[in-house]
Parts: sequence; structure tokens; C-alpha cells
Amino acid sequence: MNRPAPLVVLKFGGTSVSSPERWRTIAQIVTEHLSAGDRVVLVHSAIRGVTDALQALALYARAGDAAAVDAGMEGLRALHLDLAEGLTLAEVPGLEGEFDFLRDQLRTERAEAVPPGPHLAEVLAAGERLVSRVGAAALAAAGIDTTWVDARDLLTAKTSDLETAQPWLSAECDAGVDPDVQERVAAVDGVLLTQGFTARNPGGETVVLGRGGSDTAAAYLAGKLNVDRLEIWSDVPGMFSADPKLVPEARLLRSLNYREAQEIATTGSTVLHPRCIPALRDRGIPIHLRSSLHPDMSGTVIHASDATGPAQVKAISRRLRVMLISMETVGMWQEVGFLARAFAILSEAGLSIDLVSTSETNVTVSLDASANLLDEDQLDAVVERLSAVSLVTVIRPCASVSLVGSGIRTILHQLGPALELLKGYEIRMVTQASSDLNLTVVVDEPQAEGLVRQLHALLIPETADPNVFGTRWEEIAALL
Repeated sequence: MNRPAPLVVLKFGGTSVSSPERWRTIAQIVTEHLSAGDRVVLVHSAIRGVTDALQALALYARAGDAAAVDAGMEGLRALHLDLAEGLTLAEVPGLEGEFDFLRDQLRTERAEAVPPGPHLAEVLAAGERLVSRVGAAALAAAGIDTTWVDARDLLTAKTSDLETAQPWLSAECDAGVDPDVQERVAAVDGVLLTQGFTARNPGGETVVLGRGGSDTAAAYLAGKLNVDRLEIWSDVPGMFSADPKLVPEARLLRSLNYREAQEIATTGSTVLHPRCIPALRDRGIPIHLRSSLHPDMSGTVIHASDATGPAQVKAISRRLRVMLISMETVGMWQEVGFLARAFAILSEAGLSIDLVSTSETNVTVSLDASANLLDEDQLDAVVERLSAVSLVTVIRPCASVSLVGSGIRTILHQLGPALELLKGYEIRMVTQASSDLNLTVVVDEPQAEGLVRQLHALLIPETADPNVFGTRWEEIAALL
């Protein structure tokens, strides 16, 4: 019996779809996969910066600023038509229809007292669809048999009972194997091209998957299809031992297991959205991180192996825009249910807690402001409710700095010099994960950059294991 051709999901980020040159690179990568006998599903982001522009347009529309809306629409139109012109496309099927739909949504936004969540989701989802029309035409013009498919026909969000905008703006999907989706994809000849970031809820409404949601959409789709691998192509070739923008000496991490990659992603790396890994982990689907700016370069492979080698720090991660909420009360000492009441208030507000530190009279939690879409009115309401049960202090802006690696507890005695570096820093919180994968400190945001550089120089020396640590970023950047 002949074995089916490998099925691969390729996801391309905002930088990778932002210019004619990058789309030509995508066509080259797709062609190489097809030549190797792979079946290809292509998922992509909006052009870099477009999602932010669409969010601004929605705000202008709600404020009734028609001139700003018209100017913004003209800018988006010029951006996508310039891309099509650079690709020498005579026409782009479906593109004008997408612009017309977006205009209608913005008119509705400013003409009616509509809930912000559903309409904002429709507006934000337009970014992927706009460039998707250009991309499908570009691949077809390159001689690649391509079928455009609406992502909302492939991904359905989970039901949510939250009475906030979150179910529309940060939706989640099931990644279980889906025979209907498998059948739909199998019926497509050639390459199936679809959008990231976007899904449909059980009621048929458009939803988006939050920041980084194109990675997540690709992972959900890869899980539903039970693919051979997921490849995520961005402007960097993988995960590094620190943010290369801060630490030019940061080393490429050649290979990580799911647990290590998950921890690096959740503690600050922007290369891979944390929700991607759970969607694929149970079935052992590998994730390859590659660079569309240098497609010949090997990247990071994330896989199922638990063989992590000796305990060691593999990355120093930083996450900005962290907010701490400190709750102080003598009444919580030996009191049953205080944490449940406090956490219920945060849950009812649709807020996700990252870190927790407790003592007999204090509990402090951290919130990632970028993930929680927290506005000042919402924060004030949460603080008011928490103040009924404790003395509340909000501390911001903060940043978390994490030492990530397997077996952190077993090497705490080796981290004395690293802890000595903390002298002089304003330490707001310290946590050590029960998973034994990270040690995290929270400091004032302006202090984080210097701390990351110092910790990396101390803990990731030039002599670090070459089987784990690859090329330095400064050497890679010289090739890009």
C-alpha cells in the first residue's frame, strides 16, 4: 500500500507577507515542498502593522471621525494595491469585495450602538483576508495551483460564557482531529491557502484569536488535520537563549522539547505563541521554526522527546507590560476561601493570571496587560471589588525576567552569582515554577533590559554546549 504524501502546514508571519520579494520567497518555499512530494496548507498573518491600523480605524469609526476612517481606508488600499503591483498582478480576485465589506463594517460601527466585541472582530479579521487575496493571486501567477479558503470554514471557536469582549477578541479553538476538516482539505487540488488569526464561533460570528493568533490558527489547523509537521516562518530562524534585540550574543536553540519551548514562549519569547504547543503536543507533531529571510538556514525544532540532557539554563526571557496586583490582609491568615473569592473577581472580569506569590498576609498576582486587553475602567472596577476584601496595591509598569531550563531546582546552588546580580534591583516578586522549568523575578520595567544582558553573559558562556546552543544572533544577522 502506498503511503500518503506528507501533509505540512506552513505559516508565514507579518514580515514574511509584507513585500513582493517575501511573497516570491514564499512561492519558492512552497515549490520546494511540492517538489519533495509534500501536500501543503499555507496559513499567513496580515501585513505587518495592518492589525494595529485596523484597530485604530475601529476606534475612529466608533468616535464618528469619518475623515480619519476614510484616510485610513485609503492607506490600507494603497498598501495592498502597491503589493499587487510589485508582484505584477493584472488583477486580484476578491480584493475589492474585501474592501467593500470592511467599509460596511466601519459604517455600522459608527452608525449603530453595537457591542464592540463582534464588530471589532470583523474589522480586525479583515487584515488577513486582504493580503490573502493578493497572496493567492501571487502563487497562481507563479504557476502554483492554489485554492483560497476562508479560515472561518475550517476553524470553530469554543463556546464561552464570559460576558466581555474576550470571546470575540481572544477566542480559542479545539485542535482535536476533525474528519470534516480533513475531508475538506483532501478535496483541494494543489495548495490550500487560508488566513491565520480568524475563526467562527458556534453562532456563526467572526472571532479572532488574540495577538499572535495566526500562529495559533496554524497550530489548531495542524492538529485538526493531524499533519506530519508544522513549519512557522518568520523573520528569525528560531528561539534564542535571549531576545536578540537585547543580546546580540544570544545563541540559537537548535532543539527543544515541548515543555521547554512552552516555558520560553510563555515567559516572553515572541517567536511562537504559547497556545501552539498544547494543540500539537499530545500527538507528537513537531514544530519547525524557520526564517523566511534566510530559508536555507536551519532553525529550531520542537519535538516530543523528554531527553533534555543535564540540568542547565537554556534561555533568559523577558516579558514587558506586566502589572502586579498586591492584596494585603491579616484576615487571610488561616481563613478558608480568601484566594477563591479574590480569584473569582479576576475570573469574572475575564483576566488571566500569570504568576502568583503568597504569604500568610499577602497574595500578589501578575497580569500580562497585552494579553488581557485591560483598560483603565476595567482595572478600576476590579480594584474596587478586590478592595472589599483586602488592601489593594497596583504596581506597574513591571517586567518579568525568567531563567528557563530543565531541572532549575537541581542547580539552584550554582546560581549564586546570578542571584548576586540582583543586588541593587527593585525586586517586586520571585517565583519558582513547580514544573522545575523556570525561576522568575519581577522588576520595574526600565531595569529589565540590563538584567537580561547581565544574566545572559553569566549563564550562557561561549563554551555552552554546542549540541544545544547554535550560532550567535550577531553572526546570523550579518547574513540576513
